[in-house]
Amino acid sequence: METGEEFGPWLARQLKLAGKTQAELADELKLTRAAVSAWITGRSTPRPTVMGDIARALGTDVGTVHTRTTDTQAGLPVTWYHRPGYPDGGRDLGNAAAFAFDADVQVLARETCQNSLDERLTANGRPVKVRYTLHELTGEALDAFREAILWNDLFPHYAAVSETAGHQKVGRVVDAGVRDMYEKGRLVLLRVDDYNASGLIGDDYADGKFAAVVRRQLESLKSGPGAGGSYGLGKATLWATSALGLVLINSTLSVPHEGRTERRVIGRLELPWREVDGESYAGPAWFGRPDPDSPGAMVARSWWADEETVERLYLTRENDEPGTSFLIVGAHDVAGLAGNSSENSSDPDDGFMGDEEGDEDTRDISTMHARLVEALGRDFWAAMTGGGSKLPLLEVSVRALRNGEVVVAEQQVDPSVEQPARTRALRAHYEGTTVDRLTEAGQVAARSVPLKLPLSGGARGTLGTHQAVLLVTEAEGDSDGAKNRLHSLRGNRMTVKRTVVPRLPIGTNPFQAVLLVGEAAGETAPFAKEAEEFLRAAEPPEHDRWGQTEELTLRWSPSAYRRINALTAEANNAVRELVARPKRSSGEGGEALRKALTVRPRPKARTPTGPVVPVLDGLDATVGDGGEWRITGEVSIPRGDEIVPMVPVAQLDVRSGGRPGLDWAELVGVEGCEAEDGVLRFTPGARRARFRGTTDVTSHPVRTTLTRLVVELRAGKGE
Repeated sequence: METGEEFGPWLARQLKLAGKTQAELADELKLTRAAVSAWITGRSTPRPTVMGDIARALGTDVGTVHTRTTDTQAGLPVTWYHRPGYPDGGRDLGNAAAFAFDADVQVLARETCQNSLDERLTANGRPVKVRYTLHELTGEALDAFREAILWNDLFPHYAAVSETAGHQKVGRVVDAGVRDMYEKGRLVLLRVDDYNASGLIGDDYADGKFAAVVRRQLESLKSGPGAGGSYGLGKATLWATSALGLVLINSTLSVPHEGRTERRVIGRLELPWREVDGESYAGPAWFGRPDPDSPGAMVARSWWADEETVERLYLTRENDEPGTSFLIVGAHDVAGLAGNSSENSSDPDDGFMGDEEGDEDTRDISTMHARLVEALGRDFWAAMTGGGSKLPLLEVSVRALRNGEVVVAEQQVDPSVEQPARTRALRAHYEGTTVDRLTEAGQVAARSVPLKLPLSGGARGTLGTHQAVLLVTEAEGDSDGAKNRLHSLRGNRMTVKRTVVPRLPIGTNPFQAVLLVGEAAGETAPFAKEAEEFLRAAEPPEHDRWGQTEELTLRWSPSAYRRINALTAEANNAVRELVARPKRSSGEGGEALRKALTVRPRPKARTPTGPVVPVLDGLDATVGDGGEWRITGEVSIPRGDEIVPMVPVAQLDVRSGGRPGLDWAELVGVEGCEAEDGVLRFTPGARRARFRGTTDVTSHPVRTTLTRLVVELRAGKGE
C-alpha cells in the first residue's frame, strides 16, 4: 500500500482544513488533548482501532487516514483567489514580462524546452522527455472542462476585462479568446509535459522552484553556468500563449514536499486590473485550496489532487516520473497566422497580444502541430543528437487531439530528419570521425577556434583561452532550407546564434557549420565553465545571440563583447578556409590530355536589359568607443546594364513599436561604389561592392550597448 506523509504533519493540516482544534478532535474521540498533541508532534501514533474514529471525525475513509497520500475532502473546497487591488490605487494592466515575447507557439517551444533541459535530472544519464499535446474541446467535453475550472466563478472577471478591452491590449486578446470559445464552441488546450525533470519542488511561498514559477515574476533559480535561462522571463511565454491568460499545473516532484511527490496541482490566471461587483482586483489569481494559515483562509495554495480531479482538468501524467505538466487554456498562435517565424514577427507592436478578432487560424491545431515540430527541430537538433559515448539530452514529441480522438498522430522529432547535415556533423564529432579538410562527400571537417576570456571586474588582461570546436560539412536537405549558415551553441545544446557566413568565395559548395562553445565543446575543454558563464551573460532574454548586455558590462567591462566579435570573426575565417576549393596547378592533367580535348568557346551570356537592384548580403558591425555603430556592408550586384542607386538605412531593432531610424555621421564607398549625399552609386559592370558607415550618436534614442542594429538597402530615396 502506498504510504504518504508522516501522520503528525498530515493530521495537523487536516484539522486546519476542517476548521477543528486539537481539543475538539480529542473531545470527539473521547481522548485527552495530550494524546492528540502527541500524534501531532510525532511522539506517538494512534492505535489501528482509533484510525476509524479519526476518519469519521474528519469526514473521510479509513484508507485515507492509513495511507495519507491525499487530503480529506472535509476541508475547504478548491476555489479561485483573486489578488485584491492595491491599497494605494495602483493598477497593473497586464504582466509586463509576457510582453517580452510574441503569442507564438514556436517561441513557447523554445522557452519551455530550454527550461526542461535546465531541469533535467542528470544522475541517471537519461534525456529529459518533453511532449506537446494540442487538444481541441467542443460540445460536452468543453462544458465538463469549464465546470472543472469553475468557469462560472471566473466569467465575471473576464466580463469586466472585456468591458475595457478597447483601452487595454491584454483586454482585447482576452475578449477575443472568450468570444471565440462561445461563438465557435471550441477551446484549444496546449499541454507541455516533461519527464525526468526536477518538478516544481519547494514551498508554496518560500524560496524554491515552485514559488519562482507560480508566485513570482523575473526570478530565475537556474543553477550552473550551463543553464539556458537567466532572466526568469521564459515562464511568461506560457501565459502569453493563452488567449485567456490561464495556465493549470500538475507536478510530480523529485524531492518530496509535505511527504508527497505526486499530483501537486495549482492554476494561475493573468488578467489586467479590473473591478467586479464594486471590488478592485490587482491582476493575477490562483486556483487551489484556501490556505488555512492565510488571513481569513483566502489565499489559494497548491493541493494534492486525486486522480479523478487531474483527469477532469486534463492534467493526467503518463507515469510517476518526476516532472511538470503545464496546461495552456485557450492556446493561440498569432505569429503563425501571419506566417512568421520566431525570428521575424510581423508587427512588433502586436507582439504578445495582437488583436486577433475573427482570426480562426490562430487556433488551428494541425498548423500549430507543424509549427511546433519545425521549431523544435530547428532549435534543439543538437540536444536531441548523440553519438559515441555522448547521449542525447532531450527527446521531444508532438501530437494533436480533438475531444480525446487523434487528429495528428504523435510525432517524435527526429534531428536527423529535420537537420540531417548539422546532425551528421555533431555525430561525427562525438564519434571522433572528423577530418582536417573536406575531400569527399559526407565528410565533416573540424577546427579549433579560440575564445580569449576577459578578466572580470573590468581588469585588463586575459583569464585564459577557451578552444571552441568548429564543424563544417556539406549542406543536405535541412528543413529550414538555409545554407551556408553557422549555428552556435553552448552547454545545453540549444542553438543560440544563427548567422550567414559572409564573404564566401564565388562558387563555394553549399555547406553547414556548427560552433560548439563552452561545455558543448567538451566538459574537459580548458576554461569550459568560464566560457559558459561569460556567454550566458552575453545573451538577451530571447537567448538568440551573443553580444553586449548590461550584465556583461557590469560583470566584465563595456568592451567585453569584442571578445565575442573576435570569436565570430575567427570562426568565419576558419569556415571560409575549410570550404575554399583548392586551386589547380597549370600543369595538372598533362599535355597529352589537353591536346586530346577540343574546347569550344562558351557563348558570352547576354547582359539583361533594364535596371537591376543590388542586394545587401553581408554585414559586420561593432560598437565604437564613443557609442557609435561602425558597420561594413557587402553588396551583391546582379548582371545588368543599369544599376539602381541604393540608400543604406540604419535602424534600431525593438521588441514593440516602430524601429527608430539612425543618422549617418559618415558613409563612404570602399569598393565598387561611391557614396554621395547618403546614396550609394555603383560602378558600371561591378558585381560586388563594399561600403562603410558610422552612425551619429546624437541620433541614438537609447544607449548603443543595449540595442540591436538593423541595416537595409532601399531603392530610390530610402523611403
